[in-house]
Amino acid sequence: MSGPGVGFEFPSIPISWMKRDLLLFAASIGCTADELHFLYEFEPSFAAFPTYPIILPFKHTDQEVIDFYARSSSTPIEGVPKFDTKHVLDGERKMQFLKPIPASSEGRSFEIRSKVLGVYDKGKPGTVVETEQTLVDTASGEVYTRAVGSGFYVGQGGWGGPKGPKTVNFPPPEGKKPDATSITQSTKETALLYRLNGDYNPLHASPEAGIKMGFGGPIIHGLFSWNTAAHAVLQAFGGSDPANLKEFQARFASPVKPGDKMIVEMWKLGEKDSEGFDEVRFIVRIEGGKVCLTNGRALVKTSGGRKSKL
Repeated sequence: MSGPGVGFEFPSIPISWMKRDLLLFAASIGCTADELHFLYEFEPSFAAFPTYPIILPFKHTDQEVIDFYARSSSTPIEGVPKFDTKHVLDGERKMQFLKPIPASSEGRSFEIRSKVLGVYDKGKPGTVVETEQTLVDTASGEVYTRAVGSGFYVGQGGWGGPKGPKTVNFPPPEGKKPDATSITQSTKETALLYRLNGDYNPLHASPEAGIKMGFGGPIIHGLFSWNTAAHAVLQAFGGSDPANLKEFQARFASPVKPGDKMIVEMWKLGEKDSEGFDEVRFIVRIEGGKVCLTNGRALVKTSGGRKSKL
């Protein structure tokens, strides 16, 4: 597919991580004490939670906090207007897990390679920029994960670009009760912990930033909800084995505020692909409020995982 900005490649980003980063990430998304292989570095089967690489485009090689806005002023995309990154929200994220990452990047060189898949003008509401990001071993060229994501630049449309293709939806089965349900009770501190993984957007910490964006105060990272849902799906159907998650995706529908209770409802479709992975559909809703993640879909190799109920 061609169009303004399509195929534009951003400069590659060197990235690194330590075991401590994996422990913090797992703890911050709700991994539990009976999942020590995500939470204790001396557990024989210690491993990264599979969605951990989603944070690396934010983290780079840092161990210290950074100026999020300064870093977000990325290389302008050729052929399209320069967008204000202080007014961008997550649209949708999909990740494919091709190889398990090592417990540490020490002694090896990894990078994130990013390119533009599409730039879509939605008129007055804003512009959608769809990108692909791959986690690559710099020396061997091996690809560990592939992520496709869209950012919605609020109020930055109307520049004459293409509207973009129709989105593909993955709704849950009609009239069927969920096969599994998981609950996450967030707190006022949830986003303040999650941001230590490397996503230091002030929108998730500063009341002023949240007010300027029209949310009345800080909101929780969309990727916190996304990763929490991934944990719920893997725990419910994949026995918390990272090898049992092949793909995971969801669309960001509405903000989550500190203190909200998130409910993940999951349905197994019962059809396996050629490698034995089941398709799972899910939604995440706020108790007493809106759905915050839609279009939830995962490919999971089921292994008799736990089933939780409200």
